[in-house]
Amino acid sequence: MCTLPPHKAQGSASSIMRFTAEPTDAPELPKKFTFNPKEGIDNPALVISDDTEPDVHPRICVLKREEGQGFGFYLSKDGGSRGHVVRQVEPWSSAERGGLKKGDRILEVNEDFVDDKEHSTVVLKVQASGLKLYLLALSAQDYEFAVSEGRDLMSLASAYRPIEGCSRPRLCYITKDPGRGLGLNIIPIEGERGRYRLSPVTDGPAEKAGVQNGDRLIWINGAMISTLSYAALSKMVKKCEDHVTVLVIDSRSEACYNRMGLPIIPAFAKTHNLPHRPKTLHLTQGPQGYGFLLRQEKLRSGRIAHVLREIDPCSPAETVGMEEGELVLAVNGEQVEDAEHEGIVSKIRQSGQQVTLTTISILGRDYYTQLGISPLLFYEDHIPKREQFPDPPSSHQEGHQNPPQSRLCVLHKEAAGYGFNLGCVQNKPGAYIGQVMTGSAGERAGLFEGDVVVEVNGQNVEEECFDEVVRLIKEGGTPLSLLVMERLGYEKRRNTRQPVPEASQDDFV
Repeated sequence: MCTLPPHKAQGSASSIMRFTAEPTDAPELPKKFTFNPKEGIDNPALVISDDTEPDVHPRICVLKREEGQGFGFYLSKDGGSRGHVVRQVEPWSSAERGGLKKGDRILEVNEDFVDDKEHSTVVLKVQASGLKLYLLALSAQDYEFAVSEGRDLMSLASAYRPIEGCSRPRLCYITKDPGRGLGLNIIPIEGERGRYRLSPVTDGPAEKAGVQNGDRLIWINGAMISTLSYAALSKMVKKCEDHVTVLVIDSRSEACYNRMGLPIIPAFAKTHNLPHRPKTLHLTQGPQGYGFLLRQEKLRSGRIAHVLREIDPCSPAETVGMEEGELVLAVNGEQVEDAEHEGIVSKIRQSGQQVTLTTISILGRDYYTQLGISPLLFYEDHIPKREQFPDPPSSHQEGHQNPPQSRLCVLHKEAAGYGFNLGCVQNKPGAYIGQVMTGSAGERAGLFEGDVVVEVNGQNVEEECFDEVVRLIKEGGTPLSLLVMERLGYEKRRNTRQPVPEASQDDFV
């Protein structure tokens, strides 16, 4: 995992991130066909175009660093401008040897299009990529021309992707079934030492986790398969407790990656059912602050971590779903795991009225440590948008008709729970929905951030204390029925002493 030293502002740049590393060579791109009109053409299907529009040529840059070092370039974003700009490339660094140049705009990081993403998101993608980094870059001149001409940069990047038409690797989390095990057969490929193909059992745990018949096994629980004998591999699989994580790819795509000289690594992967996802929490400061303490502690694993403690009831921290004992991975999009504790506290205090924290449970951090990858590698998949976290309790009035009506939301509990957090206004009865997780039972049932909880399983809770509402939800069983109402409409009815109207169950089930 690369670390970022403190940076100095340069020019009008609003933020500059530094990455340093050892040099490495990047694979050469296939030569592009050029037509010489003096020599003529032999192919009658080739059409000469009168279009004199200059070509725009993205470049593939593959960077490799050593443990404890960076990639050797500064990345920034100018205030008010578009694109993520390479401000400086250190001599003899991995970035320089990989073909990265000063002024380049980064279009893709590890095959993910990033030109339209927030700068902090791009920085974290680079930081979490591990020891190898794949970039698609465009020169400043080509970038400015493409933007001025209204070119679709995402389509441009896709056209120059070296593995166009091939599928990305898959990182699959397989949970053992008591009766069927992993539901996976690992078969050595004859005549190819250290290479194995997979045959999942139909409807078994492996197939449900995303493994396909004929997949090549690249990596298991953080260990490269090419270094393992079949006996060692079998022993490793048998010793795994109730789950295993594998990196797989189909044979055609494997050949495509190999042909281009690109490594098949977790940073390129699509994920299937990975557990222990990091959370990104957007906090807005209340009258008593954010409502949590940050402590530096030594974990059982020996790792020094920054731990969230003493979360106040009804505080902004509790409202957005912060949990006791979580570890802080990033502050305002900047990785801080290896930073000094005082520096992290300072970053939070300097954030003003709002701060964004990326966190993970201790169990989750141990999981990613075992795999040897950063927990921030796939964090973006489940980041809620900042707009969803205005001053609590919030409103979503655009999504509802006037006059607003109550809604009966029926939730069926899943492995991850109901998928929402409760909040409350300090020293006032009642509760509201503080956060709804993307893709959760709560979201599917129709809950929104800011909804006022009127009833829990038919029992009115408008005048109940927060703890009583929580108890009723926890002890109410599944399915859970919540009668909720958009906040502004609820307050209007309360002020005019109108009763909350009844809602039919089939409106939002």
